[in-house]
Amino acid sequence: MTTRRARIAGTGFHVPERVVTNHDLEALMDTSDEWIQQRSGVVERRYCSGDETPADLALRATEQALESAGLEPRDLDCILLATLSSQHEFPGTSFFLQKRLGLEDTPCMDLRAQCSGFLYGLTTANALVRSGQYNRVLVVGCEVHSTGIDLTTEGRDVAVLFGDGAGAVVVEANEDPDDAAGILECRIHAQGEFAEKLWLEFPSSGHKPVRIDAEVMAQKRHFPRMEGRFVFKHAVTRMPEVLRQTLSSASLKLEDVDLFLFHQANLRINEYVAGQLEIPAEKCLSNIQRYGNCSAASIPILLAEAAAEGQLTPGTLVCMTAFGSGFSWGSVVARF
Repeated sequence: MTTRRARIAGTGFHVPERVVTNHDLEALMDTSDEWIQQRSGVVERRYCSGDETPADLALRATEQALESAGLEPRDLDCILLATLSSQHEFPGTSFFLQKRLGLEDTPCMDLRAQCSGFLYGLTTANALVRSGQYNRVLVVGCEVHSTGIDLTTEGRDVAVLFGDGAGAVVVEANEDPDDAAGILECRIHAQGEFAEKLWLEFPSSGHKPVRIDAEVMAQKRHFPRMEGRFVFKHAVTRMPEVLRQTLSSASLKLEDVDLFLFHQANLRINEYVAGQLEIPAEKCLSNIQRYGNCSAASIPILLAEAAAEGQLTPGTLVCMTAFGSGFSWGSVVARF
């Protein structure tokens, strides 16, 4: 009997053309290139310009992923889009992407697991394909942070970290017993106890009588807030923990992995995790220097860049691990 597996058949990404350097931010707030790089590793990031929307970024990433998989939009059975910066309050960004793809009734939905969102989406797609529910699922991570951050000295601790971008993969069934490619194991977790350690409080449907008011805005509670040291402490604990758990469940060892793709939130977090696990630097890919933290889009962008650079040759074993708001965290190991 053939075991039905799910494999990543295509990858793609897109970032806006507008480059915003650390020196550009020096003109907006009390900060410096040295301060930002020392604390996060970020050198520059991309911001949307003009009327560019999240759906625009998602569309271009999707078109690349479909092209690399040799598919057309009509070949998709389902769309999963992970984001914390939805284009509108409702419906989700996935619906606007579906429209842009020219699809009529293909099911789509947004997933909100923040920086771990892409891995939550990949885990969901894996289950849908392995169960036989669908043959091909599009998973997208898409974020536009630039229009929702406090670009002043007061908001610099958060604002300097984030950028805009989108990444996408096509997950499809693989029933070929001679093809080892597939998603081998997924593990996702959450701890809502710490939801308010990294969050965007307003607008809020729990706020009465309206979702946002002048008082809230004067207090800048409509901008994201983070307890940085607390987040760092939990990230460097949970990431190696879930990475080991996922590899163990797949009967794999750290040394079996060819590439480690960590969420690009902070280069210092990733360096700390790699040091804990004694992972060689050449096995840990990084692009936070160029794009900043793109939340749910970070890992699929990194994955698509690796594919474009010829690093995902047949048999390559990749381990993707993330931690983010929620708290949420997870890891997925896949063979290409």
